[in-house]
Amino acid sequence: MPNIIDKYGKNAGEVWKTLEKYGPCTEAKIMKTTGINKEDFYTAIGWLAKENKVWFNENTYNIGNNNWDHYIGVNAGKIWNVLYKCEEIDHTYLPKLAEVSEKDALYAIGWLAKEGKITAKKVKPTKTQTRYRLK
Repeated sequence: MPNIIDKYGKNAGEVWKTLEKYGPCTEAKIMKTTGINKEDFYTAIGWLAKENKVWFNENTYNIGNNNWDHYIGVNAGKIWNVLYKCEEIDHTYLPKLAEVSEKDALYAIGWLAKEGKITAKKVKPTKTQTRYRLK
């Protein structure tokens, strides 16, 4: 099974290629073009935001300097603090404990993944839940 964090980076590359090819795109167009799901899309955007390669305006994403890095960075700090206190936690609890939306938690996870600060694993038996911890 491929490393989940590596998958986030690969998805960020797919989002980047889509934006490079089509220019400004909505979330729906990017997901349809790349074939990635919503969770993977948001983590990819967080990854690209940490690289300062994507900006967001209303409902459109595009290549360019990140225009909301402070916002994602603050939320990444909240997620990091929850992981520090809990050591390892299921992704479904992160937004509530960090007091951020699910979307913002996923952006922050992508940001932290790009920084190399977290690890992730799928939980057995369903393998639908992802658990995160600090490196």
